[in-house]
Amino acid sequence: MKLKAILGVLGVAATMWLCGGPLFAQDDNGGGPGNPGARGPGGPGGGGPGGDFDPAQFRQHMMDQIRKNLNVTNDEEWSAIQPLVQKVMDTRREANDIGGMGMRGPGGGPGGPGNGPGRPGGWGGFGPQASEEQKALQKALDANSPVPQIKDALAKYRAARKDKQAKLEAAQANLKSVLTVEQEAQAVLMGLLP
Repeated sequence: MKLKAILGVLGVAATMWLCGGPLFAQDDNGGGPGNPGARGPGGPGGGGPGGDFDPAQFRQHMMDQIRKNLNVTNDEEWSAIQPLVQKVMDTRREANDIGGMGMRGPGGGPGGPGNGPGRPGGWGGFGPQASEEQKALQKALDANSPVPQIKDALAKYRAARKDKQAKLEAAQANLKSVLTVEQEAQAVLMGLLP
């Protein structure tokens, strides 16, 4: 399997995990071509023609699927909902830093496999980038720093995560405020809302 195809599959998996999981739960395409939930964009090929992965096309497909699941047929209504959905997805990605689960790449830093010089973040650039607070905490641990220094770095890291979580909750509240009850229920099933 070509490296691009492998990275494409990892990117799809990471994006779906970061965006709350079951965004495609309502898709009844059955895993055929064009169903990103199957094995990557383009279906069984794992990345479409030549194994290429187009993040912009994938994001657009996700938005189209969310619009379909929310049963939004009016363009004006979607123009009010879509940026709020995007904000939830963006803040969730920031709040769910992969490195927080102890996954470290060959470069020794937080972020996940594939992390190394010139490749911050997880899985060769997929997923969120490590925050400055996360890097400082990891550096303190790697350097066997004195306990007070580790405690300080840990407190800053926790405060940053708490701030990101508050931003996610605010984005989710804004999205909820424009949805009907039926749409809210669908958004919960898709993992956009708690």
